[in-house]
Amino acid sequence: MPYADPLTDEEAIAALATLPDWTRDGNLFRRAIRVRNFSAAADLVRAVADLADAADHHPDVHITGYRTVTFELTTHAASALTRRDVELASEIDLLVGTGS
Repeated sequence: MPYADPLTDEEAIAALATLPDWTRDGNLFRRAIRVRNFSAAADLVRAVADLADAADHHPDVHITGYRTVTFELTTHAASALTRRDVELASEIDLLVGTGS
């Protein structure tokens, strides 16, 4: 299966089983991470930006309440979730740890 082929519903559900801090909302995976302050939120965004640039796959990012960073992953070119989203979610989890 090519890298950017859409995941089936079954594949997306199986992927979420390996990504316990992520939720699915239609064609995107979402994870919110609360950090200690705004500077830590900005640092987290910068660190994930580096991962995203290396993968050439970029999440939507939101900072709310000055210290909650939410990442939303989807493959825009496919209008769907793909393995690229699963892989970047896994890399974000490795960066911040699970259960945050």
